[in-house]
Amino acid sequence: MSRRVLIAGIGNIFLGDDGFGPEVGRALAETELPEGVWAGDYGTSGMHLAFDLLDGYATTVLVDAVSRGDPPGTLTLLRPTDIGHADRRDTATLTDAHGMQPDVVLDLVTLLGGDPGRVFVLGCEPAELEQRIGLSRIVERAVPAAVRRVHELVRAEPDGSESAGLGRGVVEGGDR
Repeated sequence: MSRRVLIAGIGNIFLGDDGFGPEVGRALAETELPEGVWAGDYGTSGMHLAFDLLDGYATTVLVDAVSRGDPPGTLTLLRPTDIGHADRRDTATLTDAHGMQPDVVLDLVTLLGGDPGRVFVLGCEPAELEQRIGLSRIVERAVPAAVRRVHELVRAEPDGSESAGLGRGVVEGGDR
Protein backbone atom coordinates (compact mmCIF):
# COMPACT_ATOMS: atom_id res chain seq x y z
CA MET A 1 0.00 0.00 0.00
CA SER A 2 1.31 3.43 -0.93
CA ARG A 3 1.20 5.87 1.97
CA ARG A 4 0.07 9.07 0.42
CA VAL A 5 -2.07 10.94 2.97
CA LEU A 6 -2.03 11.15 6.79
CA ILE A 7 -4.97 12.92 8.46
CA ALA A 8 -4.08 13.84 12.06
CA GLY A 9 -6.66 15.17 14.51
CA ILE A 10 -4.76 17.31 17.01
CA GLY A 11 -5.72 19.29 20.10
CA ASN A 12 -6.42 19.04 23.81
CA ILE A 13 -9.75 17.40 24.71
CA PHE A 14 -9.57 19.03 28.16
CA LEU A 15 -9.88 22.54 26.68
CA GLY A 16 -13.37 22.53 25.18
CA ASP A 17 -13.30 23.24 21.44
CA ASP A 18 -9.56 22.55 21.26
CA GLY A 19 -10.72 18.91 21.17
CA PHE A 20 -12.13 19.44 17.66
CA GLY A 21 -9.18 17.75 15.92
CA PRO A 22 -9.23 14.59 18.05
CA GLU A 23 -13.00 14.33 17.59
CA VAL A 24 -12.66 14.56 13.80
CA GLY A 25 -9.73 12.12 13.86
CA ARG A 26 -11.83 9.56 15.74
CA ALA A 27 -14.81 10.09 13.43
CA LEU A 28 -12.62 9.65 10.34
CA ALA A 29 -11.04 6.47 11.72
CA GLU A 30 -14.54 4.97 11.79
CA THR A 31 -15.19 5.72 8.11
CA GLU A 32 -13.95 3.99 4.99
CA LEU A 33 -11.02 5.92 3.58
CA PRO A 34 -9.34 5.32 0.22
CA GLU A 35 -6.28 3.08 0.06
CA GLY A 36 -3.18 4.92 1.19
CA VAL A 37 -5.09 7.32 3.47
CA TRP A 38 -4.80 6.95 7.23
CA ALA A 39 -6.61 9.05 9.85
CA GLY A 40 -6.24 9.14 13.60
CA ASP A 41 -6.57 11.05 16.86
CA TYR A 42 -3.16 12.37 17.91
CA GLY A 43 -4.49 14.61 20.69
CA THR A 44 -1.50 16.31 22.28
CA SER A 45 1.00 13.63 21.30
CA GLY A 46 3.30 15.61 19.05
CA MET A 47 6.16 13.16 19.40
CA HIS A 48 3.96 10.26 18.23
CA LEU A 49 2.83 12.28 15.20
CA ALA A 50 6.41 13.28 14.37
CA PHE A 51 7.58 9.66 14.42
CA ASP A 52 4.62 8.56 12.28
CA LEU A 53 5.47 11.30 9.78
CA LEU A 54 8.96 9.84 9.45
CA ASP A 55 7.31 6.89 7.65
CA GLY A 56 6.83 9.20 4.68
CA TYR A 57 3.61 10.71 3.38
CA ALA A 58 3.06 12.77 0.25
CA THR A 59 0.50 14.88 2.09
CA THR A 60 -0.28 15.57 5.73
CA VAL A 61 -3.55 17.17 6.84
CA LEU A 62 -3.68 18.43 10.42
CA VAL A 63 -7.21 18.94 11.77
CA ASP A 64 -7.24 21.46 14.60
CA ALA A 65 -9.08 24.32 16.28
CA VAL A 66 -7.69 27.51 14.72
CA SER A 67 -8.63 30.99 15.97
CA ARG A 68 -8.78 33.40 13.03
CA GLY A 69 -11.60 35.69 14.09
CA ASP A 70 -14.25 33.94 11.98
CA PRO A 71 -17.65 32.92 13.34
CA PRO A 72 -17.40 29.82 15.57
CA GLY A 73 -17.72 26.58 13.62
CA THR A 74 -16.22 28.03 10.42
CA LEU A 75 -14.00 25.53 8.61
CA THR A 76 -10.93 26.82 6.77
CA LEU A 77 -8.28 24.98 4.79
CA LEU A 78 -4.87 26.57 5.39
CA ARG A 79 -1.18 26.02 4.86
CA PRO A 80 0.91 26.07 8.09
CA THR A 81 2.43 29.39 7.05
CA ASP A 82 -1.06 30.91 7.28
CA ILE A 83 -1.14 30.28 11.03
CA GLY A 84 2.49 31.07 11.81
CA HIS A 85 5.70 29.13 11.60
CA ALA A 86 8.19 28.63 14.36
CA ASP A 87 11.43 30.51 14.42
CA ARG A 88 14.57 28.52 15.15
CA ARG A 89 14.18 26.50 18.32
CA ASP A 90 16.62 24.77 20.54
CA THR A 91 16.55 20.98 20.78
CA ALA A 92 14.90 21.05 24.24
CA THR A 93 11.90 22.93 22.83
CA LEU A 94 11.60 20.54 19.89
CA THR A 95 11.59 17.42 22.04
CA ASP A 96 8.71 18.25 24.39
CA ALA A 97 6.79 14.98 24.01
CA HIS A 98 3.56 16.54 25.23
CA GLY A 99 3.58 19.58 22.94
CA MET A 100 1.36 19.69 19.88
CA GLN A 101 2.12 22.97 18.19
CA PRO A 102 2.01 21.97 14.50
CA ASP A 103 5.04 24.05 13.55
CA VAL A 104 7.10 22.46 16.33
CA VAL A 105 6.10 18.95 15.23
CA LEU A 106 6.98 19.74 11.61
CA ASP A 107 10.31 21.22 12.67
CA LEU A 108 11.04 18.06 14.67
CA VAL A 109 10.29 15.86 11.65
CA THR A 110 12.77 17.90 9.61
CA LEU A 111 15.34 17.81 12.44
CA LEU A 112 15.06 14.00 12.46
CA GLY A 113 15.72 13.88 8.71
CA GLY A 114 12.14 13.36 7.57
CA ASP A 115 9.82 15.16 5.20
CA PRO A 116 6.11 15.56 6.08
CA GLY A 117 5.27 16.21 2.43
CA ARG A 118 2.78 18.92 1.61
CA VAL A 119 1.07 20.03 4.80
CA PHE A 120 -2.41 21.48 5.19
CA VAL A 121 -4.42 22.47 8.24
CA LEU A 122 -8.18 22.00 8.25
CA GLY A 123 -9.08 24.45 10.98
CA CYS A 124 -12.30 25.08 12.82
CA GLU A 125 -12.96 28.39 14.54
CA PRO A 126 -13.54 27.59 18.23
CA ALA A 127 -16.30 29.10 20.35
CA GLU A 128 -14.99 28.09 23.79
CA LEU A 129 -11.43 27.26 24.84
CA GLU A 130 -11.92 26.80 28.55
CA GLN A 131 -11.00 23.93 30.85
CA ARG A 132 -13.71 21.36 30.28
CA ILE A 133 -14.29 18.20 28.28
CA GLY A 134 -16.60 18.44 25.30
CA LEU A 135 -17.14 20.65 22.30
CA SER A 136 -19.51 23.60 22.16
CA ARG A 137 -22.70 22.86 20.21
CA ILE A 138 -21.67 24.91 17.18
CA VAL A 139 -18.23 23.27 16.92
CA GLU A 140 -19.75 19.83 17.51
CA ARG A 141 -22.03 20.50 14.52
CA ALA A 142 -18.91 21.22 12.42
CA VAL A 143 -17.46 17.72 12.99
CA PRO A 144 -19.56 15.95 10.29
CA ALA A 145 -18.82 18.80 7.87
CA ALA A 146 -15.09 18.40 8.56
CA VAL A 147 -15.33 14.64 7.96
CA ARG A 148 -17.09 15.32 4.64
CA ARG A 149 -14.46 17.92 3.73
CA VAL A 150 -11.59 15.51 4.42
CA HIS A 151 -13.28 12.84 2.28
CA GLU A 152 -13.68 15.38 -0.54
CA LEU A 153 -10.02 16.37 -0.23
CA VAL A 154 -8.62 12.85 -0.33
CA ARG A 155 -10.91 11.81 -3.20
CA ALA A 156 -9.68 14.84 -5.17
CA GLU A 157 -6.07 13.71 -4.82
CA PRO A 158 -5.86 10.41 -6.68
CA ASP A 159 -2.18 10.65 -7.59
CA GLY A 160 -0.72 12.82 -4.83
CA SER A 161 0.12 15.54 -7.33
CA GLU A 162 0.52 19.18 -6.35
CA SER A 163 -2.32 20.19 -8.67
CA ALA A 164 -4.85 17.85 -7.06
CA GLY A 165 -7.62 18.77 -4.63
CA LEU A 166 -5.54 19.46 -1.55
CA GLY A 167 -3.47 22.05 -3.38
CA ARG A 168 -6.36 24.29 -4.37
CA GLY A 169 -5.88 26.82 -1.59
CA VAL A 170 -8.01 28.28 1.12
CA VAL A 171 -11.64 27.28 1.52
CA GLU A 172 -13.33 29.81 3.75
CA GLY A 173 -16.53 29.45 5.75
CA GLY A 174 -19.15 27.32 4.11
CA ASP A 175 -19.97 24.54 6.55
CA ARG A 176 -21.23 25.41 10.00
